[in-house]
Amino acid sequence: MRWIVGEGVRQCETKSSRRGLLAALLAGICLAVLPSPTRAQLSDTLLKVKPSVVAVGTYQRTRSPAFRFRGTGFVVGSGMEVATNAHVVPDKLDAGGMEQLVVVVPGNAHSGTVRPASTVATDRGRDLAVLRLQGGPPLAALRLGRPNGVREGQEVAFTGFPIGNVIGLTPVTHRGIVSAITPIGIPQGSARDLNPALVRRLSGEAFRVYQLDATAYPGNSGSPLFDPASGEVIGVMNMVFVKSTKENVLSDPSGISYAIPVEHLRALLATVR
Repeated sequence: MRWIVGEGVRQCETKSSRRGLLAALLAGICLAVLPSPTRAQLSDTLLKVKPSVVAVGTYQRTRSPAFRFRGTGFVVGSGMEVATNAHVVPDKLDAGGMEQLVVVVPGNAHSGTVRPASTVATDRGRDLAVLRLQGGPPLAALRLGRPNGVREGQEVAFTGFPIGNVIGLTPVTHRGIVSAITPIGIPQGSARDLNPALVRRLSGEAFRVYQLDATAYPGNSGSPLFDPASGEVIGVMNMVFVKSTKENVLSDPSGISYAIPVEHLRALLATVR
């Protein structure tokens, strides 16, 4: 009698285990088919981010092409300000040829709106600049994230115009994680490895940058680095300034990308009147 009851329990446990295994397999299949929450949120977030991403360059009517692309920027503040890297902004304009600093707000695949701009603030020590649009209505501004709110390992995305002078002004988005929060200057083994940019970084106030596992390209300089779920900007992509400091001994590109933390952009915006 006990044996029969025990066998019944064992049979019941076996059936229960099979049902549990089947439920787990079905749940796994459902999870594999459905998109992850982060990917679904990024699709929605891009609808808000892309209209605020602009191309920065110069315009001269007498040359061909009239618009010369230099990098990416994004709208901040009142909707009349654009954040970008300082190295994206030309040091001089051809006044005799009526060259202008402009941003292009992409429209469809074949057109965009050209807006004249001027530089209103620059932080060359952190390679940041703020431009002000001239005329026309304000644009949708991106929200800046809170200072010191970024953690290593968190997911990020950035949108810009990689190799924009070749493949055109279509906003492109890349995803990745913050691989490290690292000092911008790495002391070198000998004086031969030092260059002027690195000397300035090591002699001045040190600050940290975000190292990313996502690959950026020329033209991504000035792109907003943002949280894929909220769209809040947490940094400004940088392709030239940081690499010349951290990777000056490398003869070939490493594929590592960097971004300037948003708190430095906040500080620069506070000086704009």
